[in-house]
Amino acid sequence: MKNSSFILLFFFFVSCIDPYQVELDKGAQLLTIDGIITSIPQVHSIRLTRSDTYGSVFQGLVRPVTGATVIVRDDLGNVTFFPQNNGDPGRYDSPANFATVIGRSYTLQIQTVEGKVYTSFPERVESVPEIKDLTYQVIKIPVEGEINPKSGVQLIASLDDPADQNNFYLWRNNPSVYVLKTRPDLFTPRPSDANPSRDPQPKDCCNTCFRSELVGNQSLFIAQDDNFNGLNTRLPVGFIEDDGLRFIQTYRVDLRQMSVSQEAYRFLRLVKQQTEISGSVFDPPPANIRGNMISLDDPEEEVLGYFIAGAERKKRIYINGADLDFRQNVAIIPDDCRLVEGAQINPPIDWNP
Repeated sequence: MKNSSFILLFFFFVSCIDPYQVELDKGAQLLTIDGIITSIPQVHSIRLTRSDTYGSVFQGLVRPVTGATVIVRDDLGNVTFFPQNNGDPGRYDSPANFATVIGRSYTLQIQTVEGKVYTSFPERVESVPEIKDLTYQVIKIPVEGEINPKSGVQLIASLDDPADQNNFYLWRNNPSVYVLKTRPDLFTPRPSDANPSRDPQPKDCCNTCFRSELVGNQSLFIAQDDNFNGLNTRLPVGFIEDDGLRFIQTYRVDLRQMSVSQEAYRFLRLVKQQTEISGSVFDPPPANIRGNMISLDDPEEEVLGYFIAGAERKKRIYINGADLDFRQNVAIIPDDCRLVEGAQINPPIDWNP
């Protein structure tokens, strides 16, 4: 009888608990600009997005900004329109042969469909030296609690830094291409009434493709020439993680070496510091990183991102996986290689290991 009374009392108290409604302040919908234009004639893109407010579910936190008018103006008054790319919302593309000119300054101007106008501060384009040599080395990264380390290929560039100017550098990778190996002979369809036992059903084709993908660096690779002004120097300029597929055979990547302004370098350095915070007491305090974009309607409005104008040099390198002194275990894709995103049977027309 006592136990029954205790149970009834317990359910009485449980039934009286009301859910607590948490009210969160809506976050500001901040305009974000991501765009680099350089001296290589090609299609250059400016991407506009807007951060969304938090809701009951974390969906759509970043939204493309469409319908805007985007132009780039140089210091001589020349205006280039960047029309909206209809196949990629939020992206605005230059004409195919657009390129910056060394010594000129460029300003990005944006007008949204709501009529709000934004502009960047002028960015002056400085020259950038060529990449004399591009080599690589394997880097191992210990993982806590794991026997096998992560690994990848670190790119190392050699260049002659000009002595007559203060240089600021940014390095990025173009989309890479590599020989993709898969195992269509191991293909096993999902269980169904026709194949309840999941018996393998090998495919006739294909186990070798050429896959193109954009591999982002794990960090920003930037430098200023305070310590090597006017000297020949070798610098780490990129990192490509080994995922068990990329270095089975041949891997190709084009390295982009760009000059940036001193102000752009300071912005990128702060971004690099924030993205590499490890949680220790030696980390720098979080900073509100302001870019070079302002609102002409409301100078106090916070605008994220940075518009960069610079010069550019490229260097291509082929990496033979058999030459690496350490590789990850081969990853298995039990399917036709043509079904992997970015893969095709034929190599690029300029494939020349």
